[in-house]
Amino acid sequence: MTGTAPILAFNDNEALGRVISVDTATVIVEISDAERLRRMQVNRLVALESDPGQHLIGIIQKITRRAQEPAVDTAVDADTDDLEQPLEQNLVRVALIGTLFGKRGSRSNVFQRTIESVPRISAACYPIEESRLTRFMQVIADVSATDGAARLSLGSYTLDSSAEAFLNGNKFFQRHAVIVGSTGSGKSWTTAHVLEQVAVLPNANALVFDIHGEYSPITGEGVRHFRVAGPGDLEGSAGLESGVLFLPHWLLSYDAMIPMFVDRSDENAPNQAMLMAQCVRDDKLKILRERNQDDIIRYFTVDSPVPFSMGNVIEALKIKNSEMVQGAKTGTEKQGPFHGKLSRLIARLESKITDRRLGFLFNGSSETENTEYLQHLSKVLFAGRQDQNSKTSGIKIIDFSEVPSDILPLIVSMIARMAFSIQQWTLPAQRHPIALFCDEAHNYIPDRAQADSASDVSIRIFERIAKEGRKYGLGLVVISQRPSEVNRTVLSQCNNVVAMRLTNADDQSRIRSLLPDNLGSYSELLPVLDTGEALVVGDASLLPTRIRVTPPKQEPSSATVPFWDRWSTSETIGGLEAAVASWQRQNIQK
Repeated sequence: MTGTAPILAFNDNEALGRVISVDTATVIVEISDAERLRRMQVNRLVALESDPGQHLIGIIQKITRRAQEPAVDTAVDADTDDLEQPLEQNLVRVALIGTLFGKRGSRSNVFQRTIESVPRISAACYPIEESRLTRFMQVIADVSATDGAARLSLGSYTLDSSAEAFLNGNKFFQRHAVIVGSTGSGKSWTTAHVLEQVAVLPNANALVFDIHGEYSPITGEGVRHFRVAGPGDLEGSAGLESGVLFLPHWLLSYDAMIPMFVDRSDENAPNQAMLMAQCVRDDKLKILRERNQDDIIRYFTVDSPVPFSMGNVIEALKIKNSEMVQGAKTGTEKQGPFHGKLSRLIARLESKITDRRLGFLFNGSSETENTEYLQHLSKVLFAGRQDQNSKTSGIKIIDFSEVPSDILPLIVSMIARMAFSIQQWTLPAQRHPIALFCDEAHNYIPDRAQADSASDVSIRIFERIAKEGRKYGLGLVVISQRPSEVNRTVLSQCNNVVAMRLTNADDQSRIRSLLPDNLGSYSELLPVLDTGEALVVGDASLLPTRIRVTPPKQEPSSATVPFWDRWSTSETIGGLEAAVASWQRQNIQK
């Protein structure tokens, strides 16, 4: 709402108090009337006098009432009853968050996250409440939708439930975001609410890393579900068309293959890593020559995403492991330099390729052995909704629930690296932005102190996306119930914070470190937020504030099981026989 009449026009008698101290973005207001002090509440909005035609907007951080001893007149007997009673000083600390301009260019009533001037000493402080609060919130919503910015609706403001809370959709994804909250706080359905709005956009393009399969209820036009193939998919004809992902081993980078196949504790690990890289490179080159793909050979490296045979690599390593060479002096044969030193590596490789849990890497169809498979896979996962022709899925939800936990970071980061590489090698004018929703991010983007070799590979990839992704049109939305366990570098690059209830002190501290200094006290609300409430701060939000998130139309299946209610029912629940059968078959029968 941008009208011509100023929405903040106050009378002098409405002033709550006067400014007595100014320190950059924080001011202290003295309240002389105790009755007016009772009207003030922490985290409410106030307006302070500034230059003509504008008001500074602030958030109340702290309210203090303290007694002051009066000055004693030494000429008066100390025993007299005429001494004054102790005085009171009422102080309010206000954090400045922006400026409301009565006129800005051709527009009226414009709020901006800028502080061009600070209030003068004795400037009046006024409350923003009732009808003024409603009009101000409408200005916030209106400004969020101007200047070509996309309206990403999150819910309604706790300060005024009649005003819809919008985020700037461009800045939310461009500058990365974090959505955090303890179990049961509403984190998953906040994510689902955002996804629902993205899905209806005509050219949406987003991937959701669904670690536990909890986003399976989100369906409809614009949404497509995939799952990484499990042991039960290896004998069937399931493939991309049916939503089953086989991710062939040749898509792994050299850095990702080493922690998967080489035991770093082995004294021969450096030689094993070097020889494996050599054998992989040789087999890739051999296959490219057999297929006459000279255009790829010209710029070929060990990391080029082209097929190779793991069986051929094992055979080449066996030859090296048993190789005998001619002795220089005696003329007799002697053991080669790697004789017997590759046995553990070969055993690990043979174990991996026969492990049915890893069938999605090694036991795909013949289609996955072709160079063209990468084109097909990329079109399905990374193309925008309009670019897929027959497929109308802007949101691609990938279920990783059947991927073994020890290699989960490698597989998630493989797809993230593919997305980054696709964007990096696309001409700037043709880049189609991609958003990566990283659910349960602490599992595969951990803090470095908690990382093993597999996680370290994943960390390096996501750190690069966090630092450089914006310039290539790749955005991150980091989602976690334990932000204290998520990589610090990745979190520090997230300029938008949607923080729901957090009860753990370490988690609160990590979120506090992401907030601007003058809003650090906001984190004190984290343990007392209601389910579905969030503190929203960042580039996408014009107003750092408390928002009640609108529930999604389709809630994810992450709700806590109601123990007492289920125990209280007289109905037969059953399901054990099917569970055991599915466990034995390693495939859920629905």
